[in-house]
Amino acid sequence: NTCFSAVTDRGFFVFNTEPYRPLICRDFESGLSLLSMLFRFEVFVLVGSSYSPSPSAAATNTKALLWDDHASRCIGELSFRSPIRSIRLRRDTIVVILLHKIYLYNFSDLKLLHQLETTSNPKGLCEVSQISGPMLLVCPGLQKGSVRVENYGSKKCKFINAHSSNITCLALTHDGRVLATASSKGTLIRCFNTLDGTLIQEVRRGADRAEIYCLAFSPTAQWLAVSSDKGTIHVFSLKADSVVLGDDRSTSALESPLSNQSALSSLSILKGVLPKYFSSEWSVAQFRLPEGSQCIVAFGQQKNTIMIIGMDGSFRRCQFDPVNGGQMTQMEEHNFLKQEEHFPSWNEDS
Repeated sequence: NTCFSAVTDRGFFVFNTEPYRPLICRDFESGLSLLSMLFRFEVFVLVGSSYSPSPSAAATNTKALLWDDHASRCIGELSFRSPIRSIRLRRDTIVVILLHKIYLYNFSDLKLLHQLETTSNPKGLCEVSQISGPMLLVCPGLQKGSVRVENYGSKKCKFINAHSSNITCLALTHDGRVLATASSKGTLIRCFNTLDGTLIQEVRRGADRAEIYCLAFSPTAQWLAVSSDKGTIHVFSLKADSVVLGDDRSTSALESPLSNQSALSSLSILKGVLPKYFSSEWSVAQFRLPEGSQCIVAFGQQKNTIMIIGMDGSFRRCQFDPVNGGQMTQMEEHNFLKQEEHFPSWNEDS
């Protein structure tokens, strides 16, 4: 989470997050529809964009280019018969997600390692573990509401029936041990242990149907941030950190979020009498954006901070109170689409 990248119909740029500052700006004649960045290395996988009056023009893109930005050249190419929906990278693997299939390639020689079938996956949902060693991959299963967990260490495949509706968002902890899921209803987010498929926790975003844009774990899985089309960013307190950190957690009692009191409904004593809604676990902290704002969220390096990056070009850093909860405090805000400010040469040839 130390940097983020954005693609436009002109090319791409990369920004440092802490402190916020521009890093890279690249112009491509035909523009791009997708980009995936390998950590902070100058290696990218790019998916091109063709100009067309059709709003679905990007759906025609079927080539992934491995781009070495240091050498300013393409060092590899992968071609497919159907549009690429998303790309995920590890130091050793390139994962290409299509509508019904996922392909895994060795990073060094682009050799095909494995392929998986999924249910219809227009959003290209797929996440992979990032620690060294065998990879763990999660993606939609073959049935509605199911998630496939592919463990390349144990060579075992597990299916988790996470929701009754279609899966619309996934997140994985850095080590791959905890999975968060949301469905097309967007009311409940569930966390699972990927090793045995057990449900660890269920939290409630709200009562109304919503489109979940992003789920993000904090580094220790103590917190989960959620963004949706309702415009409110939520931060939940999780029990999942015990799965990630075992019994060696050093979190002090003072840092424990409200002893979970704000997250639990005061009516939980009536659990089993009142509808499930009243005994749900609610978010500890919130931040309000205009309704419909499409954004992704991530946790900052500074303690108890999150970053909110919007499709409107907004970059915000906010801080939340882990003890008292409530509304977050905005610490800074920028517009990364103001190219003339960040990259004076961007408009030289315009």
